[in-house]
Amino acid sequence: MKKILVLLIIVGIFTVSVLYRDEISDFLNKNVIEKLENKKSDKLKNNTYANDKDYKFVQTTKDFTPKNKKELLNIYYTVMASGMNEFTFYCSNDYDDCIEDVDYISNNQKLLSHVNNFVPVFNAFKNIETNFDNRGKVTITIKHLYDDKKIDAINKKIDEITKEIITPDMNDEAKIKAVHDYIINHTKYDKDKSDNNITNYDSNTAYGALIEGYAICGGYADSMKLFLDKFGIPNFKITSENHIWNVVYVNNDWYNLDLTWDDPVTSTGEDVLDYSYFLITTDELFDLEKEQHIFDDDIYLELKEKEHS
Repeated sequence: MKKILVLLIIVGIFTVSVLYRDEISDFLNKNVIEKLENKKSDKLKNNTYANDKDYKFVQTTKDFTPKNKKELLNIYYTVMASGMNEFTFYCSNDYDDCIEDVDYISNNQKLLSHVNNFVPVFNAFKNIETNFDNRGKVTITIKHLYDDKKIDAINKKIDEITKEIITPDMNDEAKIKAVHDYIINHTKYDKDKSDNNITNYDSNTAYGALIEGYAICGGYADSMKLFLDKFGIPNFKITSENHIWNVVYVNNDWYNLDLTWDDPVTSTGEDVLDYSYFLITTDELFDLEKEQHIFDDDIYLELKEKEHS
């Protein structure tokens, strides 16, 4: 009799698990696993270079159960800005298009690269991958552009430069000018990399600009952003089809700052320090050069609002 009862219980459990497999799985995902995974949100600010700054296009979030594409993109930005290597979250039951939108965002490298421009330099990704299943579980995995050794070398150099060129009486614009001048005077544009894709230096990063003395636009922009962040000056990077520069909030407004174009390559090889692209409006930028500086103002909304205000 006991054996029959045990058998009936086992059969009953098996039957319930089969009939209500989806419901059980959803319950575990939403009420157990999700709570464990969302504890990771407590770690989002533990990274030394974590950023909780909000912009018009993306904002940090504490809600990791998205209900629409905007909230989903904010999760990507929050995770990227936090400096985490991996993060898992779950789609809301009410968000029917969640996995479809995850698929779109995760495969849109151009969009993710734009989001990367709002992220602290040392937390920026080199590669970002997303894995998801039909239950709504989504895992973002990030490989960062800068390793610990290069970060340490760059930070030491930034501290050294700051002590050399920054004084307590300087306002924000004076600090920006001092850094602008130092980087240009100590960095050469890496024509081998830009023209022939010959890699002699890490010139697309701040390591190339500040340590090796060679940079292309990414190296100039990363270097300037590191100083701007250190000084607490609001900023982000901005990307056109094949160029990148800085946008800075100073004197109660947003301005373009392009160190690459202020460090022109001359036919004589002479080093030149220019100020044509130093803290200028977008109208002034387009008056000087439009082909390389066209950007998506539906992403870089601070400039769009400025130009139409």
